[in-house]
Amino acid sequence: MTLSPYPHHNPSAAHSPDTAGAGTLDPVRWPDIARLPRSSRARTAIAERIVRHALGSLPLYVHINGDVSGPIGLGGPRMTLHDPAAFHRRIGTRGLIGFGESFMAGEWDAPDLVAVLTVLAAHADQLVPASLQHLRKAFTPRHPPAQRNTPEGSRENIQHHYDLSNELFALFLDETMTYSSAVFRALPAERALLADAQRRKIDLLLDAAEVGPGTRVLEIGTGWGELAVRAAERGARVHSVTLSAEQRDLARERVRAAGHADAVTIELCDYRSVGGIFDAVVSVEMIEAVGVEFWPAYFKSLERLVVPGGRVALQAITMAHDRMLATKDTYTWVHKYIFPGGVIPSVEAIETISRDLTDLRPVRMDGYGAHYAETLRLWRERFAERTPEVDALGFDRTFRRMWTFYLAYSEAGFRSGYLDVRQIVLARTGGAARVGEGQW
Repeated sequence: MTLSPYPHHNPSAAHSPDTAGAGTLDPVRWPDIARLPRSSRARTAIAERIVRHALGSLPLYVHINGDVSGPIGLGGPRMTLHDPAAFHRRIGTRGLIGFGESFMAGEWDAPDLVAVLTVLAAHADQLVPASLQHLRKAFTPRHPPAQRNTPEGSRENIQHHYDLSNELFALFLDETMTYSSAVFRALPAERALLADAQRRKIDLLLDAAEVGPGTRVLEIGTGWGELAVRAAERGARVHSVTLSAEQRDLARERVRAAGHADAVTIELCDYRSVGGIFDAVVSVEMIEAVGVEFWPAYFKSLERLVVPGGRVALQAITMAHDRMLATKDTYTWVHKYIFPGGVIPSVEAIETISRDLTDLRPVRMDGYGAHYAETLRLWRERFAERTPEVDALGFDRTFRRMWTFYLAYSEAGFRSGYLDVRQIVLARTGGAARVGEGQW
């Protein structure tokens, strides 16, 4: 597996014009977008049938070559198919991966992309008719072996996303450079209050982990250092680990600038290789990158690294358990283009693994799904406003459509209730009965 083909700090990179159609795409940088996949007439016909059934039964208006279809009286957002033949062909070949790739290629669009994706997410169980459910496996590929979250695979998976460019992330994040759900005092959220809401989220986690003067804190997943800085401001000593060299370097700079270099160490290290023991462990939206196969190793590491009586504070994106079981082995557009190797857990999975394999027990759990939807909205809007700066970094139009789709897709997951985000506090007790490795 190699790093993503996106340019890094390359203002001289060629840009595709802002026009729809695969003919404008760079075939070297975007081979699966620039060229339509081969597809049999049968697969394309089946895909068209599924799409027509799905879109025809949802509160959506679909514009195709000037014609409008949609359920009368239900209202709803509009999507426009600029090239329906290409759209159906991509879905017939690659399923939902093809749906996202078709958007990247400019073959369909929507005035309110989040609204369209929210409708689709809210009706995910109804998109494929019962008579065609037996064909689902033919349209849902499995994760490629190269994306397994072994120590080497995890490093490459993380680098694919987080080593894109610190400057890119700075364009749409707030001054804290925090890339996870904020917790606002009130919704809907105001952009001017995003930084305060990110600090509030961090403080809630540090409070839950009982971090104070002299506390030895392990942070798994450094981000760009804001949590480490705020823990050090409380008088804690922080050891933070990450697999992103770009994040590590900037986080170290930010820690030094805040005057806490003596209290914070940041290391390029896999969670499985961390040594020592800590009073508290904090990990923010990192479990999503662990992978089902390695969830037992992750929770055993948390147990090993925290003192008896110590606390583990996690922030985790979650989904319903039945949806997790149905999708955990499916290779999606998000895996291919955004987060290779990622799998979102359920609360039940977290509780079961921690109970059966460790001495960790949940003592508190709070949900903030609506807050994540607002956080993503603010990021998406700022990203759209910074198009010239994104271009100047060497990221082309196809990348911008991909990133817009990713942010809108994620926001829709939270707005529809398909996804949630939880702050989960685990306490290490001792004496738990061990059942075994567990299977998911």
